Amino acid sequence: MSIRRLPSHLVNRIAAGEVVERPASALKELVENAIDSGATRIAVVLSAGGVERIEVADDGCGMSPPEIALALERHATSKLPDEDIDRVETLGFRGEALPSIASVARLTIESRPPKERGGSEGWARTVDNGTVERDGPAALPPGTRVVVEGLFARVPARRKFLRSPRAEYAACMDVVRRLAMARPDIAFSVEHDARRVLSVAAAEGRPARVAALTDRALADNSVAIDLTRDGHVLGGVAGLPTFHRGVADHQYLFVNGRPVKDRLLIGAIRGAYAEMMPRDRHAVVALFLDVPPSEVDVNVHPAKTEVRFRDPALVRGMIVSGLRRALDAAGHRVAHSAPADVMALWSSGPSPAGEGLGWDSSAYAGLGEISPTPNPSSEGEGLRLHDRRPTFFAPPPAARAEAAWAPPPATTDFPLGVARGQVAKTYIVAEAEDGLVLVDQHAAHERLVLERMRAALSGGRVASQALLLPEVVELDEPACDRLEARSGELADFGLELERFGARAMLVRATPALLGQGDPRGLVTDLADELAAYDEALSLRERLDAVAGTMACHGSVRAGRVLSVTEMNALLREMEATPRSGQCNHGRPTWVKLAHGDIEKLFGRR
Repeated sequence: MSIRRLPSHLVNRIAAGEVVERPASALKELVENAIDSGATRIAVVLSAGGVERIEVADDGCGMSPPEIALALERHATSKLPDEDIDRVETLGFRGEALPSIASVARLTIESRPPKERGGSEGWARTVDNGTVERDGPAALPPGTRVVVEGLFARVPARRKFLRSPRAEYAACMDVVRRLAMARPDIAFSVEHDARRVLSVAAAEGRPARVAALTDRALADNSVAIDLTRDGHVLGGVAGLPTFHRGVADHQYLFVNGRPVKDRLLIGAIRGAYAEMMPRDRHAVVALFLDVPPSEVDVNVHPAKTEVRFRDPALVRGMIVSGLRRALDAAGHRVAHSAPADVMALWSSGPSPAGEGLGWDSSAYAGLGEISPTPNPSSEGEGLRLHDRRPTFFAPPPAARAEAAWAPPPATTDFPLGVARGQVAKTYIVAEAEDGLVLVDQHAAHERLVLERMRAALSGGRVASQALLLPEVVELDEPACDRLEARSGELADFGLELERFGARAMLVRATPALLGQGDPRGLVTDLADELAAYDEALSLRERLDAVAGTMACHGSVRAGRVLSVTEMNALLREMEATPRSGQCNHGRPTWVKLAHGDIEKLFGRR
């Protein structure tokens, strides 16, 4: 078999396999071209998630008829005037996108240069799967409009691998959102199936644009990043450690204005938030790194989403130190605030006997009584405790809900021992026959709730508790689409959702096992989980992921004060529940210090 040159139309189709993977890939290339043209307004119109139609219009520099024809040839570009590929300063530079798209779809380019560039009339050129169909005048204002129709319509082997229109629409929105973050000086609008879904005006700074495109609460729960080192500039916004999400799809990274997905940068973010955030949670950040063009290689992949740095250690160190410095400067904002129910135990004004003083007087019944002194004459005599214990050294009550004279349960009857108290309102201290047991109350209860939900599901469905007032949860449209598509499965878990407009879900009932939880946080995390795992996992795996997220929201939180009775009930259920030694995320739920270990701590052996 002799070696031969492949025909140009086949070469374009092969190239399209690398550049155009789905509608979002084509949209990315078109919007990047619009940005490079110097546009101040970019309008995107989608139909069926971009599968049937993609339209991108801008008010940029436009093209003359010869330039339009040249733009549809392979490796023809205006973005490398000096042929120095090591100093690329534009988003596009390879000259592959338009001919690749035109080889697998019907592509129409309409453009008209402004008068300053000698533009008099517009011109249009249509290429249908590699064949020129039309080339003639067109009426349009200065700028360019590109229309892509029937992507992969004549390439069934590629078309069948496209996902549903909703999934493709969500991918297209993610592309536009990232590019709009990178260029706050440009106004963006998106219409999908004749409905306006996104409209952002030109903003003065990146923080305002990031907050407008992600979560409005980010503006009040974030810190600004500003660091310069050896010609590298790092800016952007980073969410507080208390403002996190269930998956990492809210981490937006940009290098020289180019949206990228780089393992080095993601690892640096994870390292910066280490020891400040639970391992199963992810920070919300938008980082903009500007480096000299000679210090970064953007010609790694045709999609231009991967980059390589000449000095990766410098870049990683900048991100870690920049994030930590900003988070440290935020001071108390980084720390978790005290729960409202705990703060409510304290009062600032006069109160009845025993209220707001940090103890429960009912726990001291029979041992003493608290009575106010009518006219206190000296400091500290406003309240007096009349002690009725037989001697001063008699032990006080073990907890606020149990009398001190009640005999403690025998420790020999239970593997995890008997609760003796609580440390930092987070860890249960129990005494076992062979040592001291420490239990993470949230991690332990999380596992117990998950196993209860699995047991309930095996019997049919989880019982639900109707809300007295249904709660409206605002989300972006793709998230609402995902939740609506899985509403039947979620109903089996006791979570009843209804669509409430384009960008909101109505919560009518929550799983009864969760008690009085946070419906808003639960629905937001479930939307994130479905975004990351919806299509990739089997039904059983998806059910386990949903159950795990719900169990996390329904478990006892760190910072909640438990009575001895509640602590012992938790220990007994742990002993009877399989896999209770680890939480849903693999962390240990309890540790034990043997008597020998305790004696070593005090130098007894």
